[in-house]
Amino acid sequence: MMNDFKDKTAIVTGAGSGIGAAIAIELAARGAHVVAADVDMAAAETTVTKIASTLGNARACQVDVVDPRSVEQMVAFAVENFGGLQLAVNNAGIGGPSETTANYPLDDWHRIIEVNLNGVFYGLKYEIAAMLKSGGGAIVNMSSILGSVGWQNACAYVSTKHALIGLTKTAAMEYAAQNVRINAVGPAFIDTPLLTKNLDADAIGQLAALHPVGRLGTPEEVSALTCFLLSAEASFITGSYHLVDGGYTAK
Repeated sequence: MMNDFKDKTAIVTGAGSGIGAAIAIELAARGAHVVAADVDMAAAETTVTKIASTLGNARACQVDVVDPRSVEQMVAFAVENFGGLQLAVNNAGIGGPSETTANYPLDDWHRIIEVNLNGVFYGLKYEIAAMLKSGGGAIVNMSSILGSVGWQNACAYVSTKHALIGLTKTAAMEYAAQNVRINAVGPAFIDTPLLTKNLDADAIGQLAALHPVGRLGTPEEVSALTCFLLSAEASFITGSYHLVDGGYTAK
């Protein structure tokens, strides 16, 4: 298990903290050469430093996923540094204001669509092309439980996470015969800085209570599922959407 990604190259976007950092660290621990990509270069470098402290191999890369040229350059960076691309996790995403649909600010709507949906499309566009040249690979797109259920006052975020499921299924069907597998993961509420930085203890407790297990998830629990889907153990799994949600959607 520890070396099951040996000699494979992986890109993880949004790798500067939270779920992305956990995935980048686990992939490196399991032998992958990792490109830790983030819009915040300092955060990406922090993740690389953590990987280096465990003797893993990683490079930091600044990427703005709303810019297709920046995403293309990220993929080229991976290929130039490590000789190819076999694994990718399109994890970068943002939230948005809490507002009803009729009152949702247009600027926020467009920004969330650009990051959460278009950014993943750009990732797939360039990652798949590189993987085909490398003989195949595996991709995980980070959706959410909100890819299957609604959430009031979050129309843009919910829309993008639903759309990612359709994008994942379509791309998976197109490239299954060419040895590229593509799946989506749907985390529930995970204990990350993005979620908890603006919440007090009572609000966090209320979110935790929404899960039958009675707590928030951890980035490492999302990473465990993601890395399984990237691994050879999941060789017959493609075009599917996998929840890691503490029973949230079972209610």
